[in-house]
Amino acid sequence: MTWETEAFRLLLRGMMSPQGMSLRALARQIPVDPGQLSRVVHGKRRPSPEFARRCDEILGAGGRLVQAATDAAPAPLMPLDHDSAGRGLLDPLDALCQVRSELDEALASATVTAGQLELIEASTFEHVQAYPHTAPAVVLSRLAGECREVERLSRRRQPASVQARLSGAAALLATMCADALMRLGALVQARLWYRTAVVAADDSGEQYLRVLVRAQAAMLPYYYGDPHQSVMLSQAALELSTTPSSATVLAVAARARSLARLNAAASARADMDEARRLFDQLGDADTDAAFRFPAKRLQFYLSGAATWLGDTDSAYRIQDEALTLYRSSPVSVIDPTLINLDRAMCLVKDRRASEAVAVTQEAIAALPEIQRTEIVLSRVVDMVDVVPPTQRGGEVIALADYVSACRARARTQVDGSSALVM
Repeated sequence: MTWETEAFRLLLRGMMSPQGMSLRALARQIPVDPGQLSRVVHGKRRPSPEFARRCDEILGAGGRLVQAATDAAPAPLMPLDHDSAGRGLLDPLDALCQVRSELDEALASATVTAGQLELIEASTFEHVQAYPHTAPAVVLSRLAGECREVERLSRRRQPASVQARLSGAAALLATMCADALMRLGALVQARLWYRTAVVAADDSGEQYLRVLVRAQAAMLPYYYGDPHQSVMLSQAALELSTTPSSATVLAVAARARSLARLNAAASARADMDEARRLFDQLGDADTDAAFRFPAKRLQFYLSGAATWLGDTDSAYRIQDEALTLYRSSPVSVIDPTLINLDRAMCLVKDRRASEAVAVTQEAIAALPEIQRTEIVLSRVVDMVDVVPPTQRGGEVIALADYVSACRARARTQVDGSSALVM
């Protein structure tokens, strides 16, 4: 840590304190990423002249912050002496000063400050808000630094209340990493990150998070693996849900569509009815944030269940309602695409393969290329697989070839992005 950094950060914190200004509020006014401001305030990063000037203006420091950021370091307090061998030896008082400085730093890093926690939770909230409309490769690049910071702080011994909040943030960050990797088709890494999310959620002690991450983890085997495992994960979430919440509704809806995929029709329909009943009591108001369960997400899950059950008339109605809700706030791009692919599957079951191909092509074309990831392409393959051989004309073959080309391009995203969070 340089003298300039130390002088600047002490003056900055001294100016913020009497004004009652939080790190998050100052970061918003500069504007700068809250994480960057936190690193400056805690002496991890040297302030740039422009950064110092903006802080000076906002806090009314009269040029003192700019001066602190640009002054040269003073001469050592005591001169160096040299022994006969020519080795430089610090004066005892200077050495003691260095020890004190290191001790101060060690004590300051022994726990997480309220400001650090506030910034971590605020940054996690911003990621949750942005996640639904952000491409998974971009998500991973943004989350990498956040995950490393939480991991670094979690390695230290923290008071229980602090560690619980850190673990809560870690659970959400890990779940977003897992979900993004799942969307890219990096299944092994996605599974490991879901496991990390479960451990972090359990460590937080927060029931809502413990239920949520398990219900979210049920998506991986639903889309790519064994639906039996998806049912088991959903059931594990429900067993923890002693006080029902919107995460409980998610878990019931997740189990419904997994049971439908297993052709357990009676149980799937019972869960669909239960999900509707619980949603009326506990569902979230309309929101585009990740990990919430508003009406449009309920309809999305029910669309999958009705599609796998072969209740196409019911599925079309659910899909129309869901797409109308998503159009009212067009933030999420993946959910409406997957709903349209459910519709294509229904059209195939109704022996309308040409219409199914047209709906699929339109759904994929509406996605930015960076969003044409494996979670979408695998659903197209599911649809192609159920097309009867007698209806597999040139358009179906062309669609299958197009999916192969998309997969080849998407593979570079997996190769280039999944290492970001390791």
